[in-house]
Order: sequence, then structure tokens, then C-alpha cells
Amino acid sequence: MTSGQEIRFCKSSDGVDLAMALYGAGPALVKAATWLTHVELDHNSPFDRALINEFAPRFRYVTYDARGCGLSQRRVDEISLDAWVRDLEAVVDALELNTFPLLGISQGAAIAVAYAARHPDRVSQLILFGGFATSYLSAKRADPKVLEEAETLLKIVELGWGSAQPAFRQVFVSKFMPDATAEQRHGFDELQKATASPEMAVRYLRAMFSVNVRELAAQVRCPTLALHVKGDQMVQFEQGRRLAALIPGARFVPLEGTNHVPFEDEPAWAGFLQQLRAFLGTDAPPAADVALTPRQLEVLRRVAFGQTDKQIARELDLSPRTVEMHVAGAMKALGGKTRAEAVRTAAQRGLLE
Repeated sequence: MTSGQEIRFCKSSDGVDLAMALYGAGPALVKAATWLTHVELDHNSPFDRALINEFAPRFRYVTYDARGCGLSQRRVDEISLDAWVRDLEAVVDALELNTFPLLGISQGAAIAVAYAARHPDRVSQLILFGGFATSYLSAKRADPKVLEEAETLLKIVELGWGSAQPAFRQVFVSKFMPDATAEQRHGFDELQKATASPEMAVRYLRAMFSVNVRELAAQVRCPTLALHVKGDQMVQFEQGRRLAALIPGARFVPLEGTNHVPFEDEPAWAGFLQQLRAFLGTDAPPAADVALTPRQLEVLRRVAFGQTDKQIARELDLSPRTVEMHVAGAMKALGGKTRAEAVRTAAQRGLLE
């Protein structure tokens, strides 16, 4: 188990059990689930481990296993974009989060876009990495060769996912990380086997290949940062650029590299961190000490964990109006125009630890 990890469970709207992993403290930051997840094995994935090391010191970093994968319920009836969005809704509601930045990587980008469009009041910032708006089977005028490639990939998974020989699974390893070492390829292959059954892998791919969030992307209203590796072979660079173009005001950043998700020693990872920190405001140096009253700090900590004024009032035996006054006082002292800004500034200065 990863150091500092807390595993919890909740139920989606259709009764599917979902496993969550929480790291660190402070304002919440949520990562939308993808199909190759296993919260108990996050430390085996270099990219997931690097994300934990980046976010845990600054946020209450929340990840969860997608339905049918990892520690979440393996046998499920529905695999679809709508079900994935409902799962994200269940995780956020179970943790009683109010507003938070949302991170979507690969397939998770489409889930994050759909959630942000449906819940504009809850997503403060949207970060998309290696995402797409449409896929093989959802394009209106799909190239026959593209459709043939999709069916070939599905057949490879059907035949080889559960095989003792890794040759079939290595097709995906090569598309995900063509520059990986032999050790890294082996680790990713083992993670594939551990996260999902052959049947679930086929169902997931078919659902992923049918994703279409073009209309939903146009409805997103929160600040959005979209990044994509130029040489990505799993999700083509142009797909990431098209997704960003659909979101009003989104900023698109190309990154050097070829791996779908970069390793820590790659230029793409350094570029990702630089853009991410600037976007989230976590790269600013701590300013001078701020004089907050003990009660303001107590209230602000609860705001950071997504509690409502009524919940805070009930726990601290105060009136909601008094809670509002303490929040307003903290916002003024921290120079924040919104609660999210005040929480972010307080987290940067170590006031929420």
C-alpha cells in the first residue's frame, strides 16, 4: 500500500461498489478513473506514483477504481460513458466535496468533460491530459481503415488478454509507451493483467471506442488546461487538439515525447508539471504570514474538505450566518475573491495542514 493512502468504498447509483484512495490533506483534487486502475497498486505505476507525490503535499488527492477494475466491483451490468460519469458523481458525493479541480487523463478526460458540463458549479478548474472527444466507433464519417483497426484491437484483446503469453497485451504496451524499457514494459503488462479480466477489457475498449463528448465539451465553462504529447500513438495528437478547440477558452499545450503517459525523466513530464502548477497556482512561493483567527482557520479547513456552511455550522455548533462571516473574514485576509482562491492560498502557505 502506498504511504499515506486511505482506501474507502462507496456505491454508484446502480449499486456498483467503487473503491477510492485518498492522499494528503487540504483542498480536494479529484482524478477521473480510467480502465487500467488498481488503487492498491498505484505505487507500481510510475505515472500514478508521480501524480501522488505531486498532489499529496498540496491537496486532498482523490482517485478511484473504475467499475469492473481494481478493487471496485468486477462483475457489472453497464459499461458506458454515462455509467462512468455516475461513478464520478458517486465518489464526489460520498466525500461531500463542494468545489474542486478535476483531472482527466486519456479516457478519463472525456469523463471529466462530461462531469464538468453537467456540474458547472462544482468543478473549479479542469485539467485534461491525452484526451479525446470522439473515438474509433463514434466518428460520423469514420474511415473504414480506422474501423478495421478498432475491430482488430478488440479481437487482440479477446484472444490474448488472459493468456499466459504477453504477446497480445504487448500491443497495447507498445501503443501506450513505445519508449519504455523492458522493465517498464513488463511492469505495465503485469498491471494490465491485475486491473481487469479479459471480458472486462473487451467491454471497456468497445465503450471507449464509442465515446463522443463533442456537444458536452462546448458546454464546459470552467477554466480548462489541455495537454497532449506530440508523438502519442495511443491517442493521436490531433485528437487532443480538437478536444481543446471544442471547450470555450481552453488553453492547449503540446508536450514533447511519444509515450501516452510520460515517465518522470521525460521532458513531457517536466512540461506537464510546469503548466499544471502554474494553472493550479501551486508554484507561487509562500507569502508573508496571514493573521487568521483560530475559528477562521477551523472553518476554512472544513471548507477545503468540501463541507457546506450548514454542515460546518452543525459540527461547530454555530449558525450558518456565523460560518459565512468567518469564511468572508478568511477570504479578505487571504486576498481571495472566491472560497476556492482562499483555500488554495491557505494551502500554499501551509495553513491547512
